[in-house]
Amino acid sequence: MADRHTRNGGSSTAVASPSSVRNVALVGPSGSGKTTLTEALLAATGTVSRAGSVVEGTTVCDHDPAAVRQQRSVGLALAPLRHDGIKINLIDTPGYVDFIGELRAGLRAADSALFVVCAADGIDDTTVALWHECAAVGMPRAVVISRLDHPRADLNAELTACQQAFGGGVLPLYLPSGDTGLIGLISQRLSDYSNGYPPVAGTPADDDLAALAEARDALIEGVIEQSEDETLMDRYLAGEEVAEATLIDDLETAVARGSFHPVIPVCATTGVGLAELLEVMTRAFPSPLEHEPPAVTSPGGKPHDPLHADPDGPLAAEVVRTTMDSYVGRVSLVRVFSGTLRPERQVHVSGHGLAERGHADHDVDERILHLYSARGAELEEVPYCVAGDLCALTKVTSAETGDTVSSPDDPLLMATWPMPEPLLPVAVVANNRSDEDALARNLARLVAGDPTLRLERNAETNQLVLWCMGEAHADVALSRLRSGGADVGTEDVRIPLRETFAAKAHGRGKHVKQSGGHGQYAVCEMEVEPLPRGSGFEFVDKIYGGAIPHQFIPSVEKGVRAQMAKGLLDGNPVIDIRVTLLDGKAHSVDSSDAAFQTAGALGLKDAAANGKVILLEPLDEVSVTMPDEHLGTVLGDLSARRGRVLGTESAGDGHSIIKAEVPATELLRYAIDLRSMTSGTATFTRTFSRYEPLPQGMHAPA
Repeated sequence: MADRHTRNGGSSTAVASPSSVRNVALVGPSGSGKTTLTEALLAATGTVSRAGSVVEGTTVCDHDPAAVRQQRSVGLALAPLRHDGIKINLIDTPGYVDFIGELRAGLRAADSALFVVCAADGIDDTTVALWHECAAVGMPRAVVISRLDHPRADLNAELTACQQAFGGGVLPLYLPSGDTGLIGLISQRLSDYSNGYPPVAGTPADDDLAALAEARDALIEGVIEQSEDETLMDRYLAGEEVAEATLIDDLETAVARGSFHPVIPVCATTGVGLAELLEVMTRAFPSPLEHEPPAVTSPGGKPHDPLHADPDGPLAAEVVRTTMDSYVGRVSLVRVFSGTLRPERQVHVSGHGLAERGHADHDVDERILHLYSARGAELEEVPYCVAGDLCALTKVTSAETGDTVSSPDDPLLMATWPMPEPLLPVAVVANNRSDEDALARNLARLVAGDPTLRLERNAETNQLVLWCMGEAHADVALSRLRSGGADVGTEDVRIPLRETFAAKAHGRGKHVKQSGGHGQYAVCEMEVEPLPRGSGFEFVDKIYGGAIPHQFIPSVEKGVRAQMAKGLLDGNPVIDIRVTLLDGKAHSVDSSDAAFQTAGALGLKDAAANGKVILLEPLDEVSVTMPDEHLGTVLGDLSARRGRVLGTESAGDGHSIIKAEVPATELLRYAIDLRSMTSGTATFTRTFSRYEPLPQGMHAPA
């Protein structure tokens, strides 16, 4: 991560009321120009003196070394600016599917979104999936068709593709006039960008107005349909001119309601559309006052009254991103939903205790020393942060992404936002013994900041496995581990196997030691037989006549269980067997608990030598959801992975679901391969089902 710089900025970036804030997420596929657009808006409003470059690695939002190296956003970043007395918190989100968790965190922090598509790229399934991510949370949004200066740019084709892919309510609010002008379809006024931003107001030519008349009529009808005035459409169709102010009011209401999505053509290079974009964000997008905060409870689960964006209400803020900085330590990006966050105050940090993801359960009080307004990697100190605004906290050591920050007098816990399950395992190792402590420390920090990472400490294989969303996500995670000072490498992930008996076998365990000190004497005869999968272990006592004293029977079982844990072939645990103790011998003096434990273990090993022990591999039940056109490809691939298809069903909307059982050894890179064969449009889940015999001729995975 790039070095952070802090400066004292007084109240220059603090706002007094939620009505003066707009939280806007930039959403769209990788390469659509979101980060470049952010730079253009920052430069246009005078927030930065010069727009940075993605290629040169000088942008505000892509300050992470991994983002600079990959030349794409790999995490959400905040870039606040001011326009017409309104503070706009631009939240730049990654467009690559590996970082969907960062997108969802950005949507949690935002009240509206700019959905950015490139004028030359069309609309693919990945872009549609991102649109649905916004729709799933009811996010109001406008569509930005960017990169109008691209050699293959075709605004009309891109607009048509958006309307076909995103459905009704997607209509242009402005259309180009030449290469450097935009005409407002409602106002019928021209913005001339011949000399860049800001534009010069002008009057469009009659030919231009005539060419745009059809688009204007469609826009007005679309806006009127959203109006609560049922007679307005009739009056308009009858030839009555609708007042511009009425249309704008209805447009702003429809956008805030999320039922209408205006389209704005923008070129970050020439500045075309920047003024119109700023106007839409400040006038049409909702303020935090119009956004209902997440549900809250007490940390113990007791219901709490709904929150509102009230600066005087109970304090309730949420950590939407956590990063580590080599200079200032842990940095928590926070959205304040209620109350006012102030420095030099005690706060309560509540966590959800996502232990299965490697997160720590916590519910503690901490003191906040300073508040900052974050702009990329730069921190500017502020005196307070009101409901609706975003800020950064430093050195709040217990805070993790998704945690709630509230008052110690009224501790709260916000409902979590949904996160996808990471399905690509990466086994990480310290290349030097001296780096093991640094690796463990950095892994804990990494997982605390990214809920889409899951850390597994596998006791059987002695591996540290980091579950990631994909290769790009894994690359970023490893890069951050190494930047923390640890020499880190990777190794092949090992799948833990099991062993069992293929048929009945007889074993004799004899442990006799008469020389040197106290003697040891124990003999046991046993029969071992396989049980159905999932049955576990059964121990049956068929000793008659006291051949083995009653107090030593549990000792035999204990010895058998110990040997089962150690394994019989390759050190894999033994499962699904029944051991029947048939006979044995004991000595009145030399027999002991320890002697019969040893005899039990030897008896199981002898049965394995006399019989046949086989390896079992884990079988996972997999559910794959994909567009119908990829159904045949996915079915064929599952078959090649030794999968057994359990059935297929329709998921609606042109998608199907395949359920299958697949060996876990065949799923190590399935997250990558499935994405490749379906162009990133398929998703899958996996759950452990049972163990099945490893096919003859197959070697145990390394």
